[in-house]
Amino acid sequence: MPACKATDDLPNSSPVLRVPEWGHRHCSVEQALDVFAPALPLAVACSAGADSTALLWACAQRWPGQVCAFHVDHGLQPAASVFAQHCAQLCTRLGVPLHLRAVDARKLPGQSPEDAARRARYWAFASMVEQIRQQGGVVASIALAQHANDQIETLLLALARGAGLRGLSAMPRTWVRDGIAYHRPWLDVSRQDIRRWLAGQGVTFVEDPSNDDPSFLRNRIRQQVLPALTQCMPQCLHTFARSSAHCAQAQQLLDDLAAMDLEQVGVPPRITALQTLATHRQANVLRHWLATCHGVIPSAAQLDELLRQIAHCRTRGHAVHLKVATGHCQRQGDALHWYNIPTPTH
Repeated sequence: MPACKATDDLPNSSPVLRVPEWGHRHCSVEQALDVFAPALPLAVACSAGADSTALLWACAQRWPGQVCAFHVDHGLQPAASVFAQHCAQLCTRLGVPLHLRAVDARKLPGQSPEDAARRARYWAFASMVEQIRQQGGVVASIALAQHANDQIETLLLALARGAGLRGLSAMPRTWVRDGIAYHRPWLDVSRQDIRRWLAGQGVTFVEDPSNDDPSFLRNRIRQQVLPALTQCMPQCLHTFARSSAHCAQAQQLLDDLAAMDLEQVGVPPRITALQTLATHRQANVLRHWLATCHGVIPSAAQLDELLRQIAHCRTRGHAVHLKVATGHCQRQGDALHWYNIPTPTH
């Protein structure tokens, strides 16, 4: 069977190997740094905001000469030059190399703005790593600055969108994507603690004006929902994260079962082999196949229709053809195949 990799829990992500970690707890910046042990040299993704500025500052002091900074211009804001200038000044102050990449992160039809920006950002990271390698350098891992508040916002977004276990697992702490190890060392640290620590270091940062834009659901959750939740349940950052950890553990069990079932049905999956499985196991293995081998996540409606077509596929001439994510599932011979639809250019 061709090797397929496990996927990140973010919708429509490209294939990654996820390393689940459970037992979330709230901790301070210093405690998070004490247990952060990435492979070096390390690149820190720096947007110029407080969280990534703090992460770059802390890592550069902890591993002098072993850290560089990655800055991505998503092409979405007039203030982009201000962000890049702050990163350049910070890197000069720290004596850290800065690598910049501009991308077009505008969303395509049917794509969320977050997904478009995420895809563009990961492409930029991989591109910068490859450029460094071509120049004889090495990047062993990349650190991102999402923190405990971001984790809860991600969980609430997933709940609002009716996500399954993978979405409710929120963001992983450590994972591998495109052969690159990624880390989120701030995932147990609150936004407030990071800003207090940064102020104590005497380091400035740039506020992203888009964080106040109420047209983004994440901003409304941050500004309206989370304050109300924390007032009613002061421990919600910890308890919600623990629920996400339980979901991640349950999802890992489903992934393990799906991997075993995929060994039996084959890659690409054989129709008759799929039909021997109970419907819920068919759904589980099909999600796993699409995610790990093609980097796509079907919607609930698409998966239900695909299962219906498979159930009615009882003769050699019975066709299966259905749009799934950014491509099509189609029967070819005795197997189910997925074909990508070329992405239109902007």
